[in-house]
Amino acid sequence: MAERVNDKLYNTCLVYGPDGKMLAKHRKLHLFDVDIPGKMTISESECFAAGNSLSAFETPDCKVGLGICYDIRFPGLASLYSQQGCKLLCYPAAFNMVTGPLHWELIQRTRAVDNQVYVVSASPATNKRDWYVTWGHSMLVDPLGKVVASAGAEEDLVFGDVDLEVLESVRNHIPIRTQKRNDLYEVVSLNRADCGLNKRDDSANAFSDVV
Repeated sequence: MAERVNDKLYNTCLVYGPDGKMLAKHRKLHLFDVDIPGKMTISESECFAAGNSLSAFETPDCKVGLGICYDIRFPGLASLYSQQGCKLLCYPAAFNMVTGPLHWELIQRTRAVDNQVYVVSASPATNKRDWYVTWGHSMLVDPLGKVVASAGAEEDLVFGDVDLEVLESVRNHIPIRTQKRNDLYEVVSLNRADCGLNKRDDSANAFSDVV
């Protein structure tokens, strides 16, 4: 959704619990600006401001990290979420009819395998009458990179299990988390307020207008 805060607009995702209370708010971190002559010109930065912090929340079963669309293309973000204890990464997204067939499934499976987490995406269904035609194919991927459940291009409901026993088994059998050379390289957040507790910039914790 478009969220107005003072003189800025953000591309924002809200998460609510079963009791109707808001659990998290994520503002898209990476804005998609591209100019391909004769094909496509998109400049999100002309409309939106970029968010400045990570967004994660706790559930009774596991911690969940959030990203929006283009955010999934940046592996450092997923790595930070994983380091902060997230076992599920959620990405509402709208890949198009070019990037969708090329990268949509591939990039979700990559994030899942690299970080040994579940990855779930939610995409608008394909509507070829829209000016921006989306790929659809919402899906859930497990830590081995297996597609657990997937929609097609049409409107659909998809159900799949997030099995944390599978996740722990993967992490035990392929122990990259304990064998990573943190003495040589590390992915860190430069925003020291980021502790995985959904702290955000500006007045993100206050009520704001929805456009």
